[in-house]
Amino acid sequence: MSKFFEKVLRPTLFKMDAERAHELGVKALKSGLVPKIRFTTEESARISQTFGPIVRFGLTFQNPLGLAAGFDKNGVVVDQLADLGFGLVEVGTVTFEPQTGNPKPRLFRLPEDRALINRLGFNNDGARKIAERLSRIERRCVVGINIGRNKDVLNEDAIENYLRTLELIHDVADYIAVNVSSPNTPNLRDLQSTENLEELIRALQSRNGELCSKPLLVKIAPDLNDADIEAIVDLCLRRRVSGIIATNTTIARERLRTTNIETFGTGGLSGRPLAGRSNDVIKTIYRHSKGDLSIIGVGGVFTAEDAFEKIAAGASLVQAYTGFIYGGPSFARDIVLGLAGIIRERGFRNLDEAVGSAA
Repeated sequence: MSKFFEKVLRPTLFKMDAERAHELGVKALKSGLVPKIRFTTEESARISQTFGPIVRFGLTFQNPLGLAAGFDKNGVVVDQLADLGFGLVEVGTVTFEPQTGNPKPRLFRLPEDRALINRLGFNNDGARKIAERLSRIERRCVVGINIGRNKDVLNEDAIENYLRTLELIHDVADYIAVNVSSPNTPNLRDLQSTENLEELIRALQSRNGELCSKPLLVKIAPDLNDADIEAIVDLCLRRRVSGIIATNTTIARERLRTTNIETFGTGGLSGRPLAGRSNDVIKTIYRHSKGDLSIIGVGGVFTAEDAFEKIAAGASLVQAYTGFIYGGPSFARDIVLGLAGIIRERGFRNLDEAVGSAA
């Protein structure tokens, strides 16, 4: 399947508009046209023996690889993605009111850099509809829900907007990720300031507790400096946040091979160019928290070695998005089996021993 995708499907899809190709991919998954690529019984046993029990913030994961928010914004193919080998799927970003997002075109490929630029702008069906949809699925993996602020809501009114979304999706979320780091919603990143974030997290944790607490995580930008990252870590430890997702897309454009980068305009860059910075942020979080805060590492995962680098930096789970777009249906299976092999080769008895080993 991987060779067919690489030689036939990917070249065909990459001739199309990127968002149109994405929509076709989701429809193919939903209709069952993409074959299930499950682990064999022998492979499953080897994965289980190598990783050991993967328990993070009270949840048990079949394997440490997840699909990051942004691919399945509306929760329409969660089980199908689990059948491709993902141990978790993060739905969203979900907002209280449905919204169409930014004007098209708004998703672009950078093949020379193995990257994407998106300025989608939280296009989604809205919290109520997505929650109803997720209540009907079989749920074959851990399901997180990434929540954000509606575009037409000012930051001073953001807390109420987030709370209303939290209330609607709470019952169907295994964990909740608070997105304050997308560059595609005006002024959203201002909510990462310690003062603003503390107020938001305090309100969300209070309501979360009233609803019977679910793990709450914060997704941060890679463009923060170390002092700001450390301040967020201190806040998360103080407010008993379950973890940090590091990182979202970047607005940086340095050292890209793509020559006409200015033609794509604004947006968040994801993929290979983000890998190094993401790993640095993970190390900063891990060291400053002394390993007491769970980290989901995201950014530039294309190979099992990429995934291992994030785990060695301090991530206890890993997510991918752009790597899946470039790698195709066999991506998750290849990463998980490769990662299991690396952990055995490096002499670790389980996944937990490898976490932070290079930090």
